Amino acid sequence: MVEISFTVAPEFNQTLTVQPDGYVMLKDAGMVEVQGLNLAEFAAAVEKAYRGYLHDPQVAVALKDFERPYFVVGGQVGRPGKYELRTDTTVAEAVQIAGGLTPAAKHSQVVLFRRVNDDLVETRLLNLKTMLKQRRLKEDAHLQPGDLVFVPQNEISKIDRFLTKPSVSMYVDPTQF
Repeated sequence: MVEISFTVAPEFNQTLTVQPDGYVMLKDAGMVEVQGLNLAEFAAAVEKAYRGYLHDPQVAVALKDFERPYFVVGGQVGRPGKYELRTDTTVAEAVQIAGGLTPAAKHSQVVLFRRVNDDLVETRLLNLKTMLKQRRLKEDAHLQPGDLVFVPQNEISKIDRFLTKPSVSMYVDPTQF
């Protein structure tokens, strides 16, 4: 979010969010492309956009907040959720950041989902179990902003922990013991 304030015309003051396409919608001045601009260049672009409305627009621009790069870890991890991507992070590291694997995790089939565009998502299957056991960390994928790491549940953990006696007798013949 960016806060724009006008020295002479405070009625044009506004707080804007830069849209994913790199544009902002200025009140009464329309769309302006700001992607890749620093704050001084941003202020100059806003001044240029308002020259038709104001005689000598004097603009101050302040960065209020921005969406930090993130990744999401879901499934069978200790603390599923959204995490800030601060440094170069791999899938194995992301799983550890999210509290590690639960006993129900199928760590031989961890899935990395990466959005390619609005219609297409790339998936990559990682066998963390073998990779870590054999110390083949070169196979570990590096995360990009917006990636989703999903750790599925293993088959054995899908069996109910406690079964009623009638349901157990469906699987076990009591006369066989």
